[in-house]
Amino acid sequence: MTVPLPHPLRSDALDNRERILEAARALFATEGLDVPMREIARHAGVGPATLYRRFPAKRTLVAEAFAEEVRACHAIVEEGLADPDPWRGFRRVIEKTCELHIRSLGFTEAFMAAYPDAMDFATDRARMLGSVAELARRAQKTGDLRPDFVPDDLVLVLMAHRGIHTTSTATRQAASRRFAALMIQSFQTSPTRAPLPPAAQRPAPPGNT
Repeated sequence: MTVPLPHPLRSDALDNRERILEAARALFATEGLDVPMREIARHAGVGPATLYRRFPAKRTLVAEAFAEEVRACHAIVEEGLADPDPWRGFRRVIEKTCELHIRSLGFTEAFMAAYPDAMDFATDRARMLGSVAELARRAQKTGDLRPDFVPDDLVLVLMAHRGIHTTSTATRQAASRRFAALMIQSFQTSPTRAPLPPAAQRPAPPGNT
């Protein structure tokens, strides 16, 4: 008995799939994961039936939309572990993780399991935190990282970081960099503090000139 081979998607089906993923990433980034599936279909220029045919469940769409970000998270931690200076590697993990998460509100929600239907990310989160724990132990042995740091502190950092919301991308990124620097300084044991990145310039309220 022969097993039928899966049929490759036609070019128009592939185009629809990519448009759906592109629309999902854009809407998840600005509106979070509560954006309705019908809105994603409308933004992608396809019908709801086409969307559900490609992605029967929202959790599937979320996992596909953020697959690249998940790989980037693991790469960030692996890069930190490979650094011969554990404290420098630890700092870079904080900086680059914040830089990655500021790009998309939806990814942070999914990765932090703030969105119940995105629990597929739990395994990735646990793996990342396990690697952070190893990097933290190395940095604590050198005396650079405070001895009471625990990996769940990184979870707290990302939860607080999620609260950075502005309409300006530049302002949001500047606030993220300063936030990361403040967190790093709170974790270090040395009294020597590097200068903080410039504070984000928030837009003036309407009517103020």
